[in-house]
Amino acid sequence: MNPDDLIRIESRMDEGNVVEKQLKTDLFINGAWVKGDSTLAVMNPSTGTLIAEISTASQAQCDAAVKAAYDAFPGWAKTPSRVRSEILRKAFEIMTAESDDIARLISMENGKTFTDAKGEVSYAAEFFRWFAEEAVRTPGDFRHSPSGDKRILVTHQPIGVSLLITPWNFPAAMATRKIGPALAAGCTVILKAASETPLTALWVVDILQRAGVPAGVVNFVMPEKTGAMISRMMHDPRVRNVSFTGSTEVGRILIKESADLVLRTSLELGGNAPFVVLDDADIDEAVKGAMVAKMRNGGAACTAANRFYVAKSVAAEFTEKFTKAMDDLKMADGLEVGAQLGASVSRRERDKIAELVESAVAAGAELHLGGVIPDGEGAFYPATVLTVKKDNPILQYEVFGPVAPIVTFESDEEAIALSNASEYGLIAYVYSSDLKRAIKTAEALEAGMVAINRGVVSDPAAPFGGVKQSGLGREGGFAGIHEFLETKYIGVEI
Repeated sequence: MNPDDLIRIESRMDEGNVVEKQLKTDLFINGAWVKGDSTLAVMNPSTGTLIAEISTASQAQCDAAVKAAYDAFPGWAKTPSRVRSEILRKAFEIMTAESDDIARLISMENGKTFTDAKGEVSYAAEFFRWFAEEAVRTPGDFRHSPSGDKRILVTHQPIGVSLLITPWNFPAAMATRKIGPALAAGCTVILKAASETPLTALWVVDILQRAGVPAGVVNFVMPEKTGAMISRMMHDPRVRNVSFTGSTEVGRILIKESADLVLRTSLELGGNAPFVVLDDADIDEAVKGAMVAKMRNGGAACTAANRFYVAKSVAAEFTEKFTKAMDDLKMADGLEVGAQLGASVSRRERDKIAELVESAVAAGAELHLGGVIPDGEGAFYPATVLTVKKDNPILQYEVFGPVAPIVTFESDEEAIALSNASEYGLIAYVYSSDLKRAIKTAEALEAGMVAINRGVVSDPAAPFGGVKQSGLGREGGFAGIHEFLETKYIGVEI
């Protein structure tokens, strides 16, 4: 696929008729596609070529998006939950039908392999299906007060206009994981996507429009001045909720900004996941799990295994087999047949990875594989395996790429202590043949999620989120919709 193909991305058959899907590049405000005052170039990181230019929003257009969402909120909040559910279900069906097209687009603007992109689209669509089901099952409570003087009625109501800010690494899934519960709850939204990957988010918005979302319920803006406009919208009293996925550094800023109007905030921030291999682990299975936990999305995931803590007695075997598995990966343009490791989202991001590896080696790390930027225009970085000491500086950073530093430990207690020695606490991985031992370790790890003997744990039906500086709140599962609901207590006289 080349950039010209993106104007009309692909012809498909729909009930016997050829349908051409036109790529959206404009803002979406109050149910209409709107040209911006300027444009933003979207590049293909695998080739360094231009994909498309999208419209950017002025202050007036950001204000218009807030007004549209605010004006649409009362009607959408009163819309029967079954109607909201059916719209989300329709969005799931459309997204599933167009999964190949969306995956190609994700691969082009993000750099990930087509296989990874296909997995993301499937995962993303499931949030529409899950919250279509949750929309009609939000529980309340009705009971006697202990004193017997009244009935206690507890209900939930949509919080209001929600500002949704998504990152570049999962441009489809992070959008649906926020939009799905917001719409299910009865909230209206303003979506601001990452500047590196806005085309996928625009496709998601287009799907929702085709699924029947009323005007004003979903709006998309890409501000010309991102920081200033996000702050302006957060200080507009019509906005009542902010949901952000991104770095802890930006999350701290948003928490401070939210304090002025006491906004509800849901923040899914950075991670630095430990991958713990105990001495009784099945090493072949641990290597398989490590490849998934580390290399899903080329390592550009907040859930990516980032620090490998391996029992000293099995470290040599694990390192040898893991290095071999990493070395076998085919690095290529994500759309190339057989590609297993694609490009970073940009050369800047690729260079950050290289700098961390260079610093680790300078601090004494032993390089087993990779560690050298390849020639060419693409933002590629090879699969890299290091053996490091427990105080190597690379262990303090979230390396958003295909880099695996390995540290050995002597005891379970040391592995737990090393794993917990981080400001982050999103996810951890544990491998052991003894389930009791694995669960005991999992309970001691300071993480919002723990995977035992598996390399992936994310599921739309499960609560996703962390502790410490990895964020606030949960996305997905039964908890996900409650991030967009207020609890109201009504005392009824009897």
